[in-house]
Amino acid sequence: MTEPATIPIAAWRFSPRGIAWRLALTAYLVYAIHFATDVAREHYLAASLGEHLSFRVDEYAGLHPDLFETPGRGWHIGNNPGASMLGAIPVAITGPAINWLTEKVRSRRAADTTATAPAFDSPRPNARVFYAKAWRRGLDVKLGLVALVTHLFMMAPMSALFVALLFAVLRQVNRSDRLSAWLALLYAFGTPAFFRTGFLNHNLILAHVAFAGFAVAWNPWRGSWLSERARVLLAGVLGGMCILLDYTGAVMTAGLGLYVCCLGLRRGGWAGFFRAGAGYTLAALGPILLLWFAQYQEFGHPFYPGQHWMPRVAYSTEGFDGFGIPRLDLFLLLIFDLRYGLFVASPMLALGLLAPLYDRGQSRLFPKLEAGTMMGLMLGLWVFCAGIIYTYLQWNAGIRYMIPILPFLFLLMVPVLLRMPARLAAAFVLASVTLSWSLAMYRLVIADLGILDTVIRTFTAGFTLPVLRTLSYTAGQYGDYGSHGVSPLPIFLFVAVCIALIWSRSLSGGGWRRRLDQIRGH
Repeated sequence: MTEPATIPIAAWRFSPRGIAWRLALTAYLVYAIHFATDVAREHYLAASLGEHLSFRVDEYAGLHPDLFETPGRGWHIGNNPGASMLGAIPVAITGPAINWLTEKVRSRRAADTTATAPAFDSPRPNARVFYAKAWRRGLDVKLGLVALVTHLFMMAPMSALFVALLFAVLRQVNRSDRLSAWLALLYAFGTPAFFRTGFLNHNLILAHVAFAGFAVAWNPWRGSWLSERARVLLAGVLGGMCILLDYTGAVMTAGLGLYVCCLGLRRGGWAGFFRAGAGYTLAALGPILLLWFAQYQEFGHPFYPGQHWMPRVAYSTEGFDGFGIPRLDLFLLLIFDLRYGLFVASPMLALGLLAPLYDRGQSRLFPKLEAGTMMGLMLGLWVFCAGIIYTYLQWNAGIRYMIPILPFLFLLMVPVLLRMPARLAAAFVLASVTLSWSLAMYRLVIADLGILDTVIRTFTAGFTLPVLRTLSYTAGQYGDYGSHGVSPLPIFLFVAVCIALIWSRSLSGGGWRRRLDQIRGH
């Protein structure tokens, strides 16, 4: 079999670096305007860490069912702190501006003693209750700004940079810059990564981190400024971060560790196996120790997770908590449920299950070890999540638990998509992009038709953006401009023009400099 590195990569009109930054900017612009105004539990801890370097969220007590009080230790969130730690960085930087605006709004409201919480006509009852509580406590503006800055300066850029990373991996596999760019864009806008980028979300960050660790260990570029030992250690840090982000990340941590050990075995025998395993484990302990420190600060015990201390809430007292033997119905619901099924949100991802039938022989795209690792990680998390009883409640937030396998399953899908009839492949791609974009726009997955309901809304109610829909719920608060809905078309047009300029030939190869010199010459 010919080594992939000996096959030249078909170049496109831009350099690989030029394609990568164009992909990142394109993804960022589209992700940025699809900002969802949802305030998740991670936002509260991000705000507290960014403002006070504290794990306590007493200021936000009672605003979210996953915030709870531990006697003598204050209020905390019932989730691992990794995503909030990352989100705290932009919050800390923009904190003075956020607090200044918040105090201005509070002062104005305090001057009006007759002011009452305005109407908020969201179709979600819990959203209406939350808005009223946050408004009365003067936290609506603050939390909205925290959600905005964590999206614009953390989630959107991270997802955009990941698109560039995926392109860098893909071009080494299929040896084509142009094809790899289109596939990277397909991942960006044809999978639930589009939906989950809308707000601070640990599941998608876990997908990014786990795949980055896999790519670092794999090193498909066959050459790097990182030594083999450095790659093992970096993969270990990223593997440990998977657990810092969420305990389901333990599957990814273990899988990556086994892969690193197998690479060590192939390169240096059993001595290499144990050396790689030791380096990976030592590096992974860093983020895990940080998790244990956070849990000790929050609950007084380093090893018990937040769910151990969290009191049962109304919707989890009827047997919907805990972990047990994987259930067949959950196994199927995770991919086929209309509200959160992975293959409902992106039908083309189902093709990844056929990878062993298509990606084989002399023409295979992925080496056996890497293909097996990706399939193992995907199946491992799938089985693991089928044993989490909370999966039955996933409808409350849409597709969530299966998000960490997105990049792995997407890569497995690529050889199947490329080798099937073109018209059938186009149908899968069109359906997936339509579903993903509709879900990113409307974000409502609680109706009887679930994800399909967002597509119906797109074709009947038209295009929208989440922040504009939220504005329409506040009819009358900002004049009559948003009471009948707000058109997203001017925003779409502006972004389309920006993207056209980004991909213009005049911006490549110093063309803009030459044109500027010509203007100066005249």
